[in-house]
Amino acid sequence: MSQSVADSTGYGPNRQMSLFGYLLAGILAIALLPLLPVIVVGWLLWRLLRSEDEEPPRRSWKRRGRAEPE
Repeated sequence: MSQSVADSTGYGPNRQMSLFGYLLAGILAIALLPLLPVIVVGWLLWRLLRSEDEEPPRRSWKRRGRAEPE
């Protein structure tokens, strides 16, 4: 019986699957590269248009339990 790319002996790294994964990730990164300007513009618009007085939720929990200074 011949081994295919998906078969692994379990004794070491499967180089064929690793190479296939890196190759697929590279092709996907190159294919999505034209979307980078759209993502950057969207991120900039989000940063500019969000309300500055909103406090991020991760910081609000710290102030709930504290007593107000007099």
